[in-house]
Amino acid sequence: MPEERKIRVLVAKPGLDGHDRGAKVIARALRDAGMEVIYTGIRQTPAMIAEAAVQEDVDAILMSILSGAHMALFPRVMELLKQYGVDDVLVVAGGILPDEDLPTIEAMGIRGNFGPGTSTQQIVDFVRQNIQRERLSRELAPLASAKATPSGANESSGDHGAERSGQVAE
Repeated sequence: MPEERKIRVLVAKPGLDGHDRGAKVIARALRDAGMEVIYTGIRQTPAMIAEAAVQEDVDAILMSILSGAHMALFPRVMELLKQYGVDDVLVVAGGILPDEDLPTIEAMGIRGNFGPGTSTQQIVDFVRQNIQRERLSRELAPLASAKATPSGANESSGDHGAERSGQVAE
């Protein structure tokens, strides 16, 4: 059996929310737990998040949102992931998520919805326990020379400015 590689996690801040301290704390905790973390930075569109997830071949996507726009942004992220054929990646949300929205968020396929006060260890454990382990024994796909675009995607993307773990700004 091939050796398992590190878990690759994308930490993203969708929408216009500029508060990123929590996302950076989570990114560092995941990195310190031995995961490879790609932090996208703030103000990411759903297309930027989906494209980064595909380009980085991540095992999990953690989206942090405080703005209240989750019911507009999360469905689009999930739609784009589906268009890209991404069906084996754990998608997790955190931030300010009203209890009445959780059933709808979970029905989208977003799991492990964490609110303020959740310990970083709980999030690390959740990611480890819920990713698809068989992904870790696969070699990462080589980078494609052409930019992948899901069918029907019409959002502007450009450079998503992803930062690798170890380079997360304070």
